[in-house]
Amino acid sequence: MFGVLMQMMGMIAIVAMLVGSTSVALGWLVHLAISAFIGTTFAILFARWATTPVTSAVIGMSYAAVWWVLGTLLLMPAWLGTDVFIFNATAWQGLMGHLMYGLLLGGVYTLVAPRLQRH
Repeated sequence: MFGVLMQMMGMIAIVAMLVGSTSVALGWLVHLAISAFIGTTFAILFARWATTPVTSAVIGMSYAAVWWVLGTLLLMPAWLGTDVFIFNATAWQGLMGHLMYGLLLGGVYTLVAPRLQRH
């Protein structure tokens, strides 16, 4: 969902710049790889506490907000050689996207976790 919002805002090509490209397709691959990494680390780090839909959603949104600070405000601009910790409209839209991602991450994790524990 966050990727779709980024696509609508014309930002997926900027994600591709992390690997030296402006290709929208490559931007999607980079975005999905980062999202998978964040989702996997969420499951590894928070499985003990993300046991109900509400706690999982809160933890997911909190974790996503941390990644907004790390990724959007610090790592990505530093990697691209631009100013870090810039709080403009795009940054705040990024926070909303990250929070939506975290909400979905927590919700989906609650549904998937029981299946993961059986295997």
